[in-house]
Amino acid sequence: MNLKQTPSQTIGPYFAYGLTPEQYGYNFKSLATNLMVDPETSEGTIKISGKVFDAENNPISDAMIELWQNDGERKLFGRFGTGTDPENRFVFHTVKPKSVDGQAPYINVIIFMRGQLIHSYTRIYFSDEQQLNDKDSTLLAVPQERRNTLIAKWKGGHYEFNIRMQGPEETVFFDI
Repeated sequence: MNLKQTPSQTIGPYFAYGLTPEQYGYNFKSLATNLMVDPETSEGTIKISGKVFDAENNPISDAMIELWQNDGERKLFGRFGTGTDPENRFVFHTVKPKSVDGQAPYINVIIFMRGQLIHSYTRIYFSDEQQLNDKDSTLLAVPQERRNTLIAKWKGGHYEFNIRMQGPEETVFFDI
């Protein structure tokens, strides 16, 4: 059997009922959630929240964010539609990743949204890991004046990470 890749999403989401059904009024829950770990039962749980902004600095209400992390001990995944939150945020509960091979801890981020022919990839690094951030080969490959777009800031008991799709503070995106 010759299987073909499904088409990329340009306007939609194309498969809303399976990706972020609550965001589009379906009466069932998504198979993947923002709860990568249970904060009630997992030690070292962190919360990461933020918004996705367009070129005019307006929050995007129908983006879908996926987080993937693998720190050698755990592989975690979560998905969140910004339209499921009254403030158009994404909110994830996970465990802060550990350093692997001297790299700074990071989480992979994939952004799906209307108008994109293909999804965007970025990373979340952490503001309280400055020593490791200063030695991370991927982060060092990013021009210094743009590195801050990849770093989640510790604010009020959780990490805040905003994604800017365009404009002067555009988040650094990676080709995969």
